[in-house]
This record gives sequence, structure tokens and C-alpha cells, in this order.
Amino acid sequence: MADELPHALNVLWGRAKPKGRGRTPALSLERIVAAAITLADEEGLAALSMARLAERLGCAPMSLYRHVTGKDDLQLFMLDAAPGPPPEFGTAPADWRGALTRWAVELFGVYLRHPWIVQLVSSPPVDPGQLAWLDAALRTLGGTPLDWRARFSVVMLVLHYVRGAAQLVTSVTAEPEEGADGAYAALLTEFADPGRFPALARAVEAGVFAPHAGPGPDDDFRVGLDHLLDGVGVAIERAART
Repeated sequence: MADELPHALNVLWGRAKPKGRGRTPALSLERIVAAAITLADEEGLAALSMARLAERLGCAPMSLYRHVTGKDDLQLFMLDAAPGPPPEFGTAPADWRGALTRWAVELFGVYLRHPWIVQLVSSPPVDPGQLAWLDAALRTLGGTPLDWRARFSVVMLVLHYVRGAAQLVTSVTAEPEEGADGAYAALLTEFADPGRFPALARAVEAGVFAPHAGPGPDDDFRVGLDHLLDGVGVAIERAART
């Protein structure tokens, strides 16, 4: 099984040793991964290449291959390291909602600091770093009557909400154009005909789309999360009655 896994996963799980040290004494796997994360944070995932990373580290590109097998390998190490440790919970927190809220808010912060993570995640997590976050989320529901399948479904629901909200925020704020909010509000005022879009027209009239009229992205995220967890609370109450 270990032979079938990418080199990075075998290293992360202690099933293989890191590749040999390069000729540059200061070069290490940890330093390479940290530099790659910083590069992706500052310039986006598209800017990440082995040549660009080597330039930033002041070494030859081939020196990097003494530590990672390639870009795909490097990205696995990045996904494992970038989130950092999850919030710590006991096995059965008394306040499941407070614990799950904290988990979601902290993960939202991770995605805002490292927007490229959402771009890279395309399969279930298998590295220790991401599995630690999944484990922490499952533990938030340890004191509830939900069975394990229901707990996992709740975690996936919250996870997808967090990722979607972060992706929306980062895509909108990546390259903001001056006056874009006002222009959009003006367009909606013109085109949201009450006869065709009655609810949307009422929202426009209420100033929902006016520049800086409403809460910021963090507030919007918390409002949506609260509504989501209201539904989870109903499911927990129903499970307690059965």
C-alpha cells in the first residue's frame, strides 16, 4: 500500500524518510514548504513553480528535487502544513455548537489566509494535517445523540459551507475594482423589475446591495453559519427523542 501512495504522504506518515539533503546546507524540506506556502499566499497558486521557488530560496531548481519529487509532491506537503493545528476539543464537548462554531470560524480564517488551499483540495483528505481538522470537527459532536454517520454528514455540510464562503470572499476581493459595488447596485436598480423579480427588487429597494451598506464578509459568514447550525440543532433534538 505504501508503494502506491505519493512520496509526500509516505513521508508525512513516517513510512518513508525525506529525500536526501541537498548541497545547500540551509535547504531543508521544512524551509522549502514554508517558502512555497508564502509564495502561493502572496502571488497565487499559478505563480508557484519549481523554478520560481528555487529563485526565492536562492538555490538551483535541481536542489529542490533532492527533497521533493516534483510540484505535486510539494503541494501535498503544503496542504498538510499550511492549516496548522486545529482547535483543541475534548472527546465530548458540552457545548457542541460553540465548539463547531469555533472550528468553522478558525477554518474560514485558514482559507482566507491561504486561498489556494480551496483550489488544491479535490479529494478526501489523507494527510495528517487535514485529518487532524476532520477529527477535531467530529469530536465537537461527541456529546450529541447523533450516530457516527450523521456526525460525519454534519461535518461535511459545515465544511462545504466554509469552503464555499471562503471561495466567494477571496474571488470577489482578489482584484477589487474601484466603484464596482456601486456599479452593480446601479445595474440591479435598473434591471430588477418588480414584476419579474419581485423579491430581488424589494432587496434592492432595502439597500441590500448598496456599497458598504451591510455587514462585512466575516459577519455574513457568521450569519450563514448560525442559520446552518440552527438546522443541525433541530436534527440533534430529533435524534434525542428517538
